Amino acid sequence: MTRPLTVLGIESSCDDTAAAVLRGSDILSSVVYGQTDLHAAFGGVVPEVAARAHAEKLDHCIEQAMDEADVGFDDLDGIAVTAGPGLIGGVLSGVMCAKGLAAATGLPLIGVNHLAGHALTPRLTDDVPYPYLMLLVSGGHCQFLIVEAHDRYRRIGGTIDDAPGEAFDKTARLLGLPQPGGPSVERAARDGDASRFDLPRPLLGQPGCDMSFSGLKTALLRARDGVVAQKGGLTTQDQADLAAGFQEAVVDILTRKSRRALEVYAQASPDTPTFAIAGGVAANGPIRSALQTLCDETGTAFMSPPMALCTDNAAMIAYAGMERLRHGQIDDLTLSARPRWPLDDRAAPMLGSGKKGAKA
Repeated sequence: MTRPLTVLGIESSCDDTAAAVLRGSDILSSVVYGQTDLHAAFGGVVPEVAARAHAEKLDHCIEQAMDEADVGFDDLDGIAVTAGPGLIGGVLSGVMCAKGLAAATGLPLIGVNHLAGHALTPRLTDDVPYPYLMLLVSGGHCQFLIVEAHDRYRRIGGTIDDAPGEAFDKTARLLGLPQPGGPSVERAARDGDASRFDLPRPLLGQPGCDMSFSGLKTALLRARDGVVAQKGGLTTQDQADLAAGFQEAVVDILTRKSRRALEVYAQASPDTPTFAIAGGVAANGPIRSALQTLCDETGTAFMSPPMALCTDNAAMIAYAGMERLRHGQIDDLTLSARPRWPLDDRAAPMLGSGKKGAKA
């Protein structure tokens, strides 16, 4: 019987420093050092602060992950690292660390697309068969992907401006709620009246699966300013009502666009139709509940990873790297950190492109 591969994964694309050890589909360890306290005073992630924290924490994080997994470098078959997309300082910190380890140990180096880590998580947790529909929804990304293989993705829609997680963070700042914005807005919305403010659902009148969240954020700003002008400030109930209205609008957009994406996905005639979600925003309870209901209505299996695997983590990077390693797709020490790296390079750029390539 073939021995299962054992891979060290390293993730540092945004504000979480993470390391994990994976043996086959067994997560032997998964360590995440968050940076919430470092960025709290700024109302969002500061790239330079994040990069410095990654550089300081990566070796400790890796050491802890290997200790918890009870493995040494001699037990590993490869080192997988997020090589993009993400905040370039953080990505570079992880790539240089992984290069150093690979050079010192002689282990294969595998550069991983961070988005592929999220997109392949249903394979890690539930061995979901290809092809499946994936909604990757996070602080920096939002797109519908038909996952056809570990290295083949077809994007059928996504955001043309802000990602939902970014919109949640900005909403929290507008309402005076703490960061990270997603959990704060969700908590506030529990006590709110979502019908009090008439907030828009951009692009729902347009065909296709593309989404927009920038106009929703602007509408929320105007609604907030209207309340402040009338009352001189926001009460706790005002905050709750605005949060509830915003969250319900996001739920409506994602649900209705997901219905259209399922129609496109059905054309691929999958034997076991499956709709999966991943990314930090996938941890939002009302969003998960609405998409579960949609799948129940359409006879589609719904899959969402455990909360710890929805947000950034290194176990997903180790798994995506393991898949590449199995297929002989390894890198050398010329591996570069990439701020942009679309999964479907055949699709037209959604957010424009520049010297560093397509943004998404």
